[in-house]
Amino acid sequence: MHPIAVMLAVVLLGNLMLPFASAQNEPKINASDQIVLPLDGPVKSVILHCNLTAAHTAHKDSFWMKNGREIPNTRGEERTRSFRISKPRADDSGEYMCVYTFDKAPNANATIEVKAKPYVTGHKRSENKNEGENAMMYCKSVGYPHPTWTWRKVDGTSYKDIDNSTGRFFITNRDNYTEINILNLDITTDPGIYECNATNVIGNTAETTILRVRSHLAPLWPFLGVLAEIIILVVIIVVYEKRKRPDDIIDDDEPVGPAKTNSTNNHKDKNIRQRNTK
Repeated sequence: MHPIAVMLAVVLLGNLMLPFASAQNEPKINASDQIVLPLDGPVKSVILHCNLTAAHTAHKDSFWMKNGREIPNTRGEERTRSFRISKPRADDSGEYMCVYTFDKAPNANATIEVKAKPYVTGHKRSENKNEGENAMMYCKSVGYPHPTWTWRKVDGTSYKDIDNSTGRFFITNRDNYTEINILNLDITTDPGIYECNATNVIGNTAETTILRVRSHLAPLWPFLGVLAEIIILVVIIVVYEKRKRPDDIIDDDEPVGPAKTNSTNNHKDKNIRQRNTK
């Protein structure tokens, strides 16, 4: 065989073997399987495990991460690492990762998924608006994987699904948060109970918000109430004045001074007779 052909064959074979050799040199980590948090009953703790079983360069240290962020106070030099979740709740769920660092090689890691059904931690209990205004309601949750959000309106014993197709309802979802905006509120059709529903592969949960829509005259109600009280008071005064007893009204034809008595008149007549006899 020609020497050049032999050299090309050796180079080609080396290139083919390079990925295999790199895979053989990668560190090996044994990690816990995924965990589902049983939130319906009492759970004392959950322990995650990682073990660096093979590495072709010196191991430096290791630490734990949750959802892409390093967990404080978890760095150490051990090849076997454990992380305890005491009294786990829904917000303890997420994507955990044990990370091993090396002096002369890239970091190596293993991922452990800790799953839990969604749990709504925040929402509006009620929303009060005037007709023609816009309303905003929201829900936020904990749990992993991130849920799929849906909104619907409670109509008696049935439900009416809501989406973005109406032109007045706009729903925005991102991970553990959802928001619904209703434009130009209608006092006839929009008031009622609205439900947000969060669902993932483990389970689902829902919460409700009561939307109240008031008339345009609602801001005037306090003023109208005061005005009504004034009118009632004026009517009472007028009726009272008209129903006064006649004795309480002074007749303009009667003299203002005191009336003379009969005894006074008789006394004057007697004096006149006495003068005439003298």
